Amino acid sequence: MSYDIKFKQRVIEYREEGHTFKETCKVFKISETTLIRWINKKKEGKLGEVKIRVRKPKKICPEQLVKYIEQYPDAYLYEIAEEFNCSDVAIFKALKKLNITRKKRQLYTRSNAKKK
Repeated sequence: MSYDIKFKQRVIEYREEGHTFKETCKVFKISETTLIRWINKKKEGKLGEVKIRVRKPKKICPEQLVKYIEQYPDAYLYEIAEEFNCSDVAIFKALKKLNITRKKRQLYTRSNAKKK
Protein backbone atom coordinates (compact mmCIF):
# COMPACT_ATOMS: atom_id res chain seq x y z
CA MET A 1 0.00 0.00 0.00
CA SER A 2 1.42 3.37 -0.91
CA TYR A 3 0.53 6.71 0.60
CA ASP A 4 -0.67 9.73 -1.34
CA ILE A 5 2.04 12.31 -2.06
CA LYS A 6 -0.02 15.06 -0.38
CA PHE A 7 -0.18 12.97 2.78
CA LYS A 8 3.59 12.48 2.73
CA GLN A 9 4.14 16.23 2.31
CA ARG A 10 1.76 17.01 5.19
CA VAL A 11 3.62 14.59 7.46
CA ILE A 12 7.00 16.12 6.59
CA GLU A 13 5.66 19.68 7.09
CA TYR A 14 4.26 18.66 10.47
CA ARG A 15 7.69 17.29 11.45
CA GLU A 16 9.43 20.47 10.20
CA GLU A 17 7.12 22.64 12.35
CA GLY A 18 9.07 21.41 15.36
CA HIS A 19 7.31 18.23 16.42
CA THR A 20 9.35 15.19 17.38
CA PHE A 21 9.58 12.01 15.34
CA LYS A 22 7.51 10.09 17.89
CA GLU A 23 4.76 12.73 18.01
CA THR A 24 4.59 12.90 14.22
CA CYS A 25 4.42 9.13 13.88
CA LYS A 26 1.76 8.84 16.56
CA VAL A 27 -0.43 11.57 15.02
CA PHE A 28 -0.24 10.17 11.47
CA LYS A 29 -0.01 6.49 12.52
CA ILE A 30 3.13 5.65 10.58
CA SER A 31 6.42 4.10 11.64
CA GLU A 32 9.56 6.11 12.32
CA THR A 33 11.37 4.20 9.58
CA THR A 34 8.77 5.33 7.05
CA LEU A 35 9.08 8.95 8.18
CA ILE A 36 12.87 8.87 7.95
CA ARG A 37 12.66 7.33 4.47
CA TRP A 38 10.24 10.06 3.31
CA ILE A 39 12.46 12.82 4.69
CA ASN A 40 15.51 11.37 2.91
CA LYS A 41 13.56 11.08 -0.34
CA LYS A 42 12.43 14.69 -0.04
CA LYS A 43 16.06 15.79 0.37
CA GLU A 44 16.95 13.86 -2.80
CA GLY A 45 13.93 15.27 -4.62
CA LYS A 46 12.39 11.84 -5.19
CA LEU A 47 9.41 12.00 -2.85
CA GLY A 48 6.82 11.67 -5.62
CA GLU A 49 8.54 8.86 -7.53
CA VAL A 50 6.77 5.55 -7.76
CA LYS A 51 8.71 2.33 -8.21
CA ILE A 52 7.64 0.26 -11.16
CA ARG A 53 7.81 -3.46 -10.52
CA VAL A 54 9.65 -5.38 -13.17
CA ARG A 55 8.41 -8.93 -13.52
CA LYS A 56 10.25 -11.74 -15.17
CA PRO A 57 8.71 -12.86 -18.44
CA LYS A 58 6.87 -16.14 -18.26
CA LYS A 59 8.64 -19.12 -19.74
CA ILE A 60 5.42 -20.84 -20.63
CA CYS A 61 3.16 -19.04 -23.08
CA PRO A 62 -0.40 -20.38 -22.55
CA GLU A 63 -1.26 -20.27 -26.26
CA GLN A 64 1.84 -22.26 -27.19
CA LEU A 65 1.15 -24.77 -24.44
CA VAL A 66 -2.40 -25.35 -25.66
CA LYS A 67 -1.15 -25.82 -29.23
CA TYR A 68 1.48 -28.27 -28.05
CA ILE A 69 -1.10 -30.28 -26.06
CA GLU A 70 -3.40 -30.40 -29.11
CA GLN A 71 -0.53 -31.70 -31.26
CA TYR A 72 0.78 -34.18 -28.69
CA PRO A 73 -2.10 -35.13 -26.37
CA ASP A 74 -0.27 -38.16 -24.93
CA ALA A 75 3.01 -36.38 -24.12
CA TYR A 76 4.34 -36.79 -20.61
CA LEU A 77 4.89 -33.75 -18.40
CA TYR A 78 8.66 -34.16 -18.54
CA GLU A 79 8.55 -34.22 -22.35
CA ILE A 80 6.52 -31.01 -22.43
CA ALA A 81 8.90 -29.49 -19.86
CA GLU A 82 11.89 -30.27 -22.09
CA GLU A 83 10.15 -28.55 -25.00
CA PHE A 84 9.47 -25.40 -22.93
CA ASN A 85 12.80 -25.51 -21.07
CA CYS A 86 11.31 -25.60 -17.57
CA SER A 87 10.38 -28.09 -14.85
CA ASP A 88 7.55 -30.59 -15.05
CA VAL A 89 5.99 -28.96 -11.98
CA ALA A 90 5.80 -25.64 -13.86
CA ILE A 91 4.01 -27.42 -16.72
CA PHE A 92 1.64 -29.07 -14.25
CA LYS A 93 0.76 -25.71 -12.68
CA ALA A 94 0.32 -24.03 -16.08
CA LEU A 95 -2.03 -26.81 -17.20
CA LYS A 96 -3.95 -26.51 -13.97
CA LYS A 97 -4.44 -22.76 -14.56
CA LEU A 98 -5.75 -23.56 -18.04
CA ASN A 99 -8.12 -26.23 -16.65
CA ILE A 100 -6.50 -28.91 -18.79
CA THR A 101 -6.39 -32.29 -17.08
CA ARG A 102 -3.86 -34.94 -17.97
CA LYS A 103 -6.08 -37.76 -16.74
CA LYS A 104 -7.61 -39.84 -19.51
CA ARG A 105 -10.95 -41.36 -18.56
CA GLN A 106 -12.19 -44.43 -20.32
CA LEU A 107 -15.82 -44.49 -21.27
CA TYR A 108 -16.07 -48.23 -20.75
CA THR A 109 -14.35 -50.13 -18.03
CA ARG A 110 -14.06 -53.91 -17.85
CA SER A 111 -16.75 -54.17 -15.20
CA ASN A 112 -19.20 -52.09 -17.29
CA ALA A 113 -18.43 -54.04 -20.49
CA LYS A 114 -19.30 -57.43 -18.86
CA LYS A 115 -22.67 -56.16 -17.66
CA LYS A 116 -23.81 -55.18 -21.14
